[in-house]
Amino acid sequence: MMWFSNTNDAVSAVDAHPLTDGNHQDDRSPVAFPACAHPLHSQLQLQGGLEDWGRAPTGVKFDPSDQQILEHLEAKVKRDKWKLHPLIDEFITTLEEDDGICYTHPQNLPGMRNDGQIRHFFHRPSKAYTAGTRKRRKVKADEEGTDTRWHKTGKTRPVMGGGVVIGFKKILVLYSNHGNQRKPQKTNWIMHQYHLGVTEHEKDGQLVASKVFFQKRPRQSSSYQNPTTQWGGGGHSPETSAVFVDCSNPMMSSNYM
Repeated sequence: MMWFSNTNDAVSAVDAHPLTDGNHQDDRSPVAFPACAHPLHSQLQLQGGLEDWGRAPTGVKFDPSDQQILEHLEAKVKRDKWKLHPLIDEFITTLEEDDGICYTHPQNLPGMRNDGQIRHFFHRPSKAYTAGTRKRRKVKADEEGTDTRWHKTGKTRPVMGGGVVIGFKKILVLYSNHGNQRKPQKTNWIMHQYHLGVTEHEKDGQLVASKVFFQKRPRQSSSYQNPTTQWGGGGHSPETSAVFVDCSNPMMSSNYM
């Protein structure tokens, strides 16, 4: 079995069989899939007649750029069979709950772990109130009644594609207020939310894409200290702290290995 990366940043697999005869090669097409460590299912058998691989090779990750996330979202919204990858639902989970991604604490989202690994989701933000356009950010309360909600940090940023704005990205940090604490406590849960369009705010009921991860505190050596990697102290508002969360997750490589 040989693995290679094509110009579409997809990893493909082809059988490394010798020529079937002196003049002809095996005419089966290579099977391509997004690069990640997600377990693969038997759809590959239907496409190429290949045996079930179980998992992608170690070190291969699904780590799309902002533009690529919006391209996946556009294909999902338009249900464009020519652009929507046949296995995209294996790598970007669709949440059908009425409260969207706020139906539960991020640690309970499908496939989520607090080890720095990123998970991607399609979902629809819901309104905070019947009237108005404010979106729901409060996470459904747990058994202890903890007040947990997402707070936007920084500016909503445009995402470019082909020299034009194709959508927007906003960054949110999860805050929790246990009991009667005066100020919410910032957590290490981060969400990058993407929506299509030319306005900074998503429309009511509009499908969006989000990537969620638990940002681990990087190790610090005695000879090197990077102040930008430290979480801000208690009492800072989401708008004035955690600005560094826009950096790439240190646990994820932007290159396919």
